[in-house]
Amino acid sequence: MFGKIVGCVKEANKVFVQFEEQRVTVEVITPAIINFFAPIMREERSSKAVEGLKVEDCNFSVEKEDRKITISTDKLIVNIFDDFKVDIYDSKGNILCADYRGQADPFVRRGAEELEIAAAEGHKVEADQRKCKIEILKKMEDDMFFYGLGDKTGHLNKKGYHYKMWNTDDPSPHVESFEAMYKSIPFLIAMKGKDAFGIFFDNTFESHFDMGKENRNYYYFGAVDGNLDYYFIYGPSIKEVVGGYTYLTGRTPLPQLWTLGYQQCRWSYAPESRVREIANEFRKRDIPCDTIHLDIDYMDGYRVFTWDKNKFPNPKATVEELKEDGFKIVTIIDPGVKKDKGYAIYDEGMEKGYFATDKDGVTYVNRVWPGDSVYPDFANEKVRQWWSDNQKIMMDCGVSGIWNDMNEPASFNGPLPDDVMFNNDGIEADHREIHNVYGHYMSKATYEGIKKHTNKRPFVITRACYAGTQKYSTVWTGDNQSLWEHLRMSLPMLMNLGLSGFSFAGTDVGGFGHDCTGELLSRWVQVGAFTPLFRNHSAIHTRDQEPWAFDQETEDINRKYIKLRYTLIPYLYDVMREGEMTGLPVMRPLMLHYQDDKNTYEINDQFLCGENILVAPIVEQGKNARMVYLPEGDNWIDFWTKEVFEGGQYIIKKAPLDVCPIYIKQGSIIPKYPVQNYIGEKEIKELTLDIYPAPVGKQAVYTTYQDDGESFAYRDGAYNLYKIMVNDNGDNLTIKIAKEHEGYEKSYQGFKLKVNNVTASKVLVDGKTIDFEAWDGSIEFTTSSSDEIVIVK
Repeated sequence: MFGKIVGCVKEANKVFVQFEEQRVTVEVITPAIINFFAPIMREERSSKAVEGLKVEDCNFSVEKEDRKITISTDKLIVNIFDDFKVDIYDSKGNILCADYRGQADPFVRRGAEELEIAAAEGHKVEADQRKCKIEILKKMEDDMFFYGLGDKTGHLNKKGYHYKMWNTDDPSPHVESFEAMYKSIPFLIAMKGKDAFGIFFDNTFESHFDMGKENRNYYYFGAVDGNLDYYFIYGPSIKEVVGGYTYLTGRTPLPQLWTLGYQQCRWSYAPESRVREIANEFRKRDIPCDTIHLDIDYMDGYRVFTWDKNKFPNPKATVEELKEDGFKIVTIIDPGVKKDKGYAIYDEGMEKGYFATDKDGVTYVNRVWPGDSVYPDFANEKVRQWWSDNQKIMMDCGVSGIWNDMNEPASFNGPLPDDVMFNNDGIEADHREIHNVYGHYMSKATYEGIKKHTNKRPFVITRACYAGTQKYSTVWTGDNQSLWEHLRMSLPMLMNLGLSGFSFAGTDVGGFGHDCTGELLSRWVQVGAFTPLFRNHSAIHTRDQEPWAFDQETEDINRKYIKLRYTLIPYLYDVMREGEMTGLPVMRPLMLHYQDDKNTYEINDQFLCGENILVAPIVEQGKNARMVYLPEGDNWIDFWTKEVFEGGQYIIKKAPLDVCPIYIKQGSIIPKYPVQNYIGEKEIKELTLDIYPAPVGKQAVYTTYQDDGESFAYRDGAYNLYKIMVNDNGDNLTIKIAKEHEGYEKSYQGFKLKVNNVTASKVLVDGKTIDFEAWDGSIEFTTSSSDEIVIVK
């Protein structure tokens, strides 16, 4: 495809390499990020994921030798050979990533003549995967681990797996053998030894990633069409790789504060009286809840941007009354527009040519919930603007967020044909190219419309997406089931989503399909309390799944962990703010912070919430104890008992049904709010600081953030930052609280400090003794001062 190197030219940050048969561009984005591009299909580069890329001005050298070109930055050495073979080293000359020099050699699948018989009996038969027009084989090194690729099923480490990037609506129970899901995020993190790097293959056609499944000697990525366009992102830490990837594709913006509260959903809460009943039950039973979601049955015949006037006679008044009691309403919107003359959305879209067509220019029709439906051409900027403006219909009714579903795009009369045509912002493109970014474009249009018509941070949820959608939408893992295996599998799915840039993510707590049990919901809500998107959702004709739907014990456990979630809101908000700046997710695999501890590399059933809280939930029926691994290099404190454990060991934790094993890293400071029925019910004038002092001689430092919780004013400096420093010299514990930035008018007027695992003879604030309470080895007191606090031990 490429042939021998003919020559090369350096221009600014780009190196143009001419081969006998193809010209290649190598672009130095930063010293640690290199892009490799070959126009296999077309010269135009129109990335859907990378928008407004800022190329760092950096020095690098280019040397041309016989049949080799060497590009050197401060971080990397890139050797390019004939046939566009690429080997990449760190600056010290250690190999990181080498192209495989042999031919693809997949293992043999025997029994080809019996395939039809096997399929007829219902066996799922593996298809031949070798259909990529573009394919890059990389040499498999010893001791390699693979992460990322979004929320694919299976384990945290993807070594030995093969996945297809083709957004797929498959509601059957998801298992490890699923190669395609609702999302296509072609970003892979590889760890070789203790060095990490990422590969982002920016190609929207059906693509494939094989991490040594077909042959242990190599791993590969490829696509059925399109251009060769991939980024190499060096760490060496996984944190730096995630930071580099989100530098390219964008970071999850800070959400509105209420979106971090508990959310209740079902297919469907209709009519209006059922919604009010659900809302009343939450308040009557003292279970916090911020959001109720309305699924497809709120619409008039499933026509998007409409309300069923029989079920919701006055939706604006209903939504306003629910809002007065603290409930925000989020409504589902699907892309399928009902083919129905006289329906305004359909008529306007047809008049302006806003729907996808067949190859002859005739509007394409398939069937989804409304019956015969047409599909907006979201690849077209004019269509996106139109869709954005339609969000005003829902915003004017008081709706607080939009839930985009069925946007793979899903269809009932078979998949959309390859030759369905789209206007990709001036470039004619077929369904093969647009399919994987259809949901991405829809999310972008929805986000921009809500922002335009509310001036608030938009709350958008999407089922289907592509790399970079994290800039516009939160996501969930799609139609899971009320199965213990789905609870277990949700943890690596969410952790890999986080590593793939999607910090604001969740699953349907309790499971969507099938019938949940009280025990399963109890264990799932314990995970949900630490999941960024905390939404209980269930399907039509399944049993009720609200917190009170089972028995008193299940209700009490739900209440306990939902209330725990509400106390942690400021901590979660801090982690989300950190994510907007660094790209780091809320839910993190242990190895993200403990890359030097090999025991963390394949832990599937524990995770970190931010950097300070380790969660080790029970994910098996009937289990009331589990082994927990505590990472090396830190001490860990049992959240419930305050017992201190040294890291680098396995411990056994008893965990009856109402106990989720939780550990706090020693040296942590956790900001907390009082429990509220909903976020914003109370004006928080006093912030609680839950302090776990570092060992003697070490300092604990934490910065907590405060703003108005809904607008974009924080980007212009309208926020407060409080830095808390805790030092233990053995005799005294000194705490200082300093306001590092003051730009938001509603500052905290005081602080309630709970200091764990310390006994005190007296507490002094600014040199004056104050009263304090002491129990179980901890002390608690309140102060309005932020100068100096001394605890005399």
